Amino acid sequence: MLKRLATVCMLAATPAAGQELGTLRVDVRAGGEAVAGADVVVAGATQQTDTSGVALFRVAAGATEFTVLQTGFIPLTVATVVTAGQDRRVRVELQRELTVEEEVTVVASTRTERRIEDQPMRVEALNREEIEEKMLMTPGDIVMLLNEMGGMRVQTTSPSLGAASVRIQGMRGRYTRFLSDGLPLYGSQPGGMGLLQIPPMDLGQVEVIKGVASALYGAGAMGGVVNLVSRRPDDDPEREVLLNQSTRGATDGVLWLSQALSESWGMTLVGGGHRQERTDVDGDGWADLAGYERGVVRPRFFWDDGRGQSLFLTVGTTGESRTGGTQPDRVLPATGLAYREALETRRFDVGGLWQTVIGRSVVSTRATLARQWHDHRFGEVFERDRHDTSFVEMTVRRADGPHTWVGGVAIDHDGFQPTDVPDFRYAFTTPGVFVQDDIDVRPWLAVSMSGRLDHHSEYGWFFSPRVSALARSGEWSTRVSTGTGFFGPTPLTEEVEAAGLTRLTVNGPLRAERGRSVSVDLTRTHGPLSYTATIFGARILDPVHVDRSTYQMRTLEHPTTNVGLELLGTFRQAPLALTAGYTYVRAREQVDGVTGDVAQTPRHSVGFVAMVENEGGRVGFEAYYTGRQRLDANPYRESSEPYTVLGVLVERRVGRLRLFANFENFTDVRQQHWDPVLRPTRAVDGRWTVDAWAPLDGRILNGGVRVQF
Repeated sequence: MLKRLATVCMLAATPAAGQELGTLRVDVRAGGEAVAGADVVVAGATQQTDTSGVALFRVAAGATEFTVLQTGFIPLTVATVVTAGQDRRVRVELQRELTVEEEVTVVASTRTERRIEDQPMRVEALNREEIEEKMLMTPGDIVMLLNEMGGMRVQTTSPSLGAASVRIQGMRGRYTRFLSDGLPLYGSQPGGMGLLQIPPMDLGQVEVIKGVASALYGAGAMGGVVNLVSRRPDDDPEREVLLNQSTRGATDGVLWLSQALSESWGMTLVGGGHRQERTDVDGDGWADLAGYERGVVRPRFFWDDGRGQSLFLTVGTTGESRTGGTQPDRVLPATGLAYREALETRRFDVGGLWQTVIGRSVVSTRATLARQWHDHRFGEVFERDRHDTSFVEMTVRRADGPHTWVGGVAIDHDGFQPTDVPDFRYAFTTPGVFVQDDIDVRPWLAVSMSGRLDHHSEYGWFFSPRVSALARSGEWSTRVSTGTGFFGPTPLTEEVEAAGLTRLTVNGPLRAERGRSVSVDLTRTHGPLSYTATIFGARILDPVHVDRSTYQMRTLEHPTTNVGLELLGTFRQAPLALTAGYTYVRAREQVDGVTGDVAQTPRHSVGFVAMVENEGGRVGFEAYYTGRQRLDANPYRESSEPYTVLGVLVERRVGRLRLFANFENFTDVRQQHWDPVLRPTRAVDGRWTVDAWAPLDGRILNGGVRVQF
């Protein structure tokens, strides 16, 4: 297998002449059994364990560290103290990898080489098997994949074209920062269409940090971070093709290739062609599913010289044409005229990560550059724009006894140039410096402290600290985390995604949004059973609000608040996997003296997934309950109805073929069963539809084949 992109720090200094020495004896075990042939690294020197699982070193007396590496196991770094003239024996227990990508995911999102289980900050991960299940349901995008993670909700922002945003624990979508392999390829504010243009075929793992994370990633991470980690190439070539067809007119074809180009070089490639027919589900003449044609290509290149230097490069391009509104030869009943909404998207991005070992430190440089063009039509209104984002960051990481230090500098640029509404043009540049210290205070206690100082070219200086702690006792672990952050507002909100900028007015100068969050979670793992309870809260000062009744944007004088509870339980024992979760969110805001729930944020949601998998295939069942939501600018009702969506997935292996069928929402839950989607009159912002608070597509059967060769 190609060596990992993540590198191992050079840990302890080589003994100098005259230094007192001691003996370090490392005993490597897995499941209680000796592990022979494992690499043990101390001060740049590597030895393999013998048949009894032991490696022997002569090292300088005092604090030292060593790292154990073995194929199929998670790398483990241990700190210890060696006494002069004595034999120090340390026994370590290796843990098998769940996926190849897990270690890289941890490095990319938290900047240290700790396992997820050892992170003071809570990190939730979706592994490759779970990604595959969602990929068979929606091969063309990651919307369903994210929507069914606990505490997260993918909110449809434009029923006409299907745009969506991700809300973490009730926080608005603009506060969620998306990364690809730790790189902000999607910019500081990915548009709602971006989620619909990322095929999950080449994802190895999805990692989520909930709550304010500005101390790690600056502006744009006030609600949390979603890191999409790609699959890595193996020594053996891999090729996979997926073909999918749905009863609602969706067609998907995705190709994934993986190839080792040499001992040091490897590459992967994902390419997809996706098409959706413009579909009127309820027969009212309006397209409930927007039509689109999309092409996506993304190659990735990996290089590792085996001596501490590595390089990762990625290039991506997307082209899409999307159309909604009235069906051909149909008109709006209110006007007797046809209405067409359309969006043309062209996107190009490039990103890279360079790492090298200098002495006892790992130096990393990350950089991205992205450009996106939109041609948007809202009936008689046309809006064209170009969005440019760029990012450069340099960090230094070093292990020093119980400390793992990370420090760095970064600069982020976000520029928006609308051709037809030039008054909304902006260009923000935000340089920043940050430092992080992860401390193993005791074997049962770890603390992470980080702080970041940013200067936003429009809104000034911001300091964003964050502190997290992990305490463990037997099968129990507790995490506490708190931090502050900021967000530099722009005119690109969820409301603008749906209605455009032409009719928007800004009432007074906007102020930077500032937030703080706190979370406490308790986890118990008992064999195949694990369950977690999390209490969280957040407060946003100077929140930016769009008044739908006047289509005005302004800064509110009173803060918005989010408090809630998450309960998550999992049971994994082959061939059965069960996951159950409950989320309670109370998101409140005060507008013009009236306090109420934030629109389209259900207080109660429940999810349950059962999967049975063996060599012959898999069978899965899922059920999701969504509670009532306050609705905004809806002429039919002020509160939605609760609903439950059920689904069944079946996959069967036949040689190299994997046949699958997915029956989604087989009880045919649709918003149109309660109210029309079309408004009786046009809204102030120009929209002809109400917000989508329940499924619009109803019952769907999709199926296809995966071919591995």
